[in-house]
Amino acid sequence: MTELSTSMPVAGLVPAPRREGEHADLLVRNAKVFTGDPGRPEARAVAIRDGRIAALGDDHDLAHLVGPGTKVVDALGRRVIPGLNDSHLHVIRGGLNYVLELRWDGVRSLRRALAMLSEQAGRTPKGQWIRVVGGWTAEQFAERRMPTVAELNAAAPDTPVFVLHLYQSALMNRAAVKAAGFTRDTPDPRGGQIVRGRDGEPNGVLLAAPSALVLYSTLAKAPALDEADKRTSTRHFLRELNRFGLTSAVDAAGGFQNFPDNYATVVDLARSGELSLRIAYHLFPQTAGQELADLKRWTETVRPGDGDEWLRLNGAGENLTWAAADFENFSEPRPELAAGYETEFESAVRLLMENGWGFRLHATYDETIRRDLAVFEKLAAEGMFPGGNRWLFDHAETVSTDSLDRIAALGGALSVQNRMSFQGNAFRDRYGAEAAAHAPPVRAMLDRGLTVGAGTDATRVSSYNPWVALHWLVTGRTVGGTELSPAGNRIDRETALDLYTRGGARLTGEQDVKGSLREGWYGDLAILSDDYLTVPEDVIPDIESVLTVVGGRVVYASAEYEGLDEAVPPVTPDWSPVAHFGGYQRGARQATLVAEAVAESERHRRWRVARGSLSDLPPSFVDPCFEH
Repeated sequence: MTELSTSMPVAGLVPAPRREGEHADLLVRNAKVFTGDPGRPEARAVAIRDGRIAALGDDHDLAHLVGPGTKVVDALGRRVIPGLNDSHLHVIRGGLNYVLELRWDGVRSLRRALAMLSEQAGRTPKGQWIRVVGGWTAEQFAERRMPTVAELNAAAPDTPVFVLHLYQSALMNRAAVKAAGFTRDTPDPRGGQIVRGRDGEPNGVLLAAPSALVLYSTLAKAPALDEADKRTSTRHFLRELNRFGLTSAVDAAGGFQNFPDNYATVVDLARSGELSLRIAYHLFPQTAGQELADLKRWTETVRPGDGDEWLRLNGAGENLTWAAADFENFSEPRPELAAGYETEFESAVRLLMENGWGFRLHATYDETIRRDLAVFEKLAAEGMFPGGNRWLFDHAETVSTDSLDRIAALGGALSVQNRMSFQGNAFRDRYGAEAAAHAPPVRAMLDRGLTVGAGTDATRVSSYNPWVALHWLVTGRTVGGTELSPAGNRIDRETALDLYTRGGARLTGEQDVKGSLREGWYGDLAILSDDYLTVPEDVIPDIESVLTVVGGRVVYASAEYEGLDEAVPPVTPDWSPVAHFGGYQRGARQATLVAEAVAESERHRRWRVARGSLSDLPPSFVDPCFEH
């Protein structure tokens, strides 16, 4: 990418005479552009001016838009796509903690994971914890197992270690048990279990049974960052998301995310123009028994749509009332929600609908969805549904076709996440292969014309890597390779990409400005390391962006474009795991190929031994030419 001058043509383009207001700020040329626009699905070049797309076409068609100040990017024949939009990502909470976390996302062996933990223990200062918080599962490891508490103790004898495994459990070493204040007298929290040894002392295992509150409340005991480091942490997390081609996300709020306190960092970054990701956020009542008061206060002080194209309020949820939320720990039986939760839930929904608020609802099981729909249908008799408010169910792994029809009739939508990538085997073991084949029934949702957005539910379960989610949508496979969905229940690559671009835009009412590459729409795009539309399926999870553009700004650059993106401050604190390991671990596919090559070499050696052409003696590490 180069800033053109009148004296030096770049990439074969000669700057046109200056015509104020006509030249592009950025031109991407020599590309295979997938626009996402059915009316014009392909192009070779994209021009962006004032943060929006000025033109699409062939390189020759757009040459006149190159002026003295135009930055020209040669895509070198790579695939360009609209910027990705994760429709369910805990981006605000994730940003506040990112630099504190040791990410096992993408790590292929438990041995390597434990080595990272041991190394980090050597630099973590006294009083701080090592936190492995989501984005991994035992299935991804070559060993196909979780670490043990003994291994955590050996890797970090003195530094507290907390390892969260999905919504199911957490492991703590001795130092973490002590730092958390757990003793033989500590009572089990409601819906959770502190596992104990024969002597009655906590043994370092926490179980969600089925509520994950015990996991999150324990994690909350670890030290937090100061305000300056939260700002830096959030910027680096957004840059990490940009690395994979994400240009937008819908923040689903969540536990321990108070409004407005925990939103202050992204608000500050938005005011200073330092966000590199567009965020539409939700508000989530935090205290059981106080939900209606919180919702009422918010409806009186803020409104959906408040903000701008970078940071805007989208609605309430993903919980409206705590009693109406189920749990998604597939290692435990489906929870039975309390009888009569509908009364308070109806009051919350009525309040939001009367005040023009949209909302999203965490609902894993059809049993929950059916009870919620009965409330909506009661309000529909009063004319409230469909009422023009955007509302949706999140997750919906076991939603029935009957419930999908009812959702469609009430004007609802859905957001699906690849939690089955990480928990699919546990789900199949409990509910059977047939149920797992339709969890969630994405094909049935689309066949009914429902609006569907795709996402990850990162960072405490799935990884934030969108290509892992896209791989699951296309193949129906877990990160460990287990096939859950047969071909008839999967979707093709273009449809999956649509859920990750236009689908998310529809859920925030921005479908007329983003999700596709069209003239006048936001200048958000990604140049990919590999062609998503043509590479073998097993390569999809390893795709990254080599250049990500949001609103015409280059927010991430690697490979040939290294250093062309906006600068971010160094990671602080300097002992941060991210400062030393980064986030999602690179080289997963390369490591697999190396392992395959080593295995093939050993097979070839044995073949030669069997045929007498090679001695079966242990290999020598001395070149034979030096033996004489």
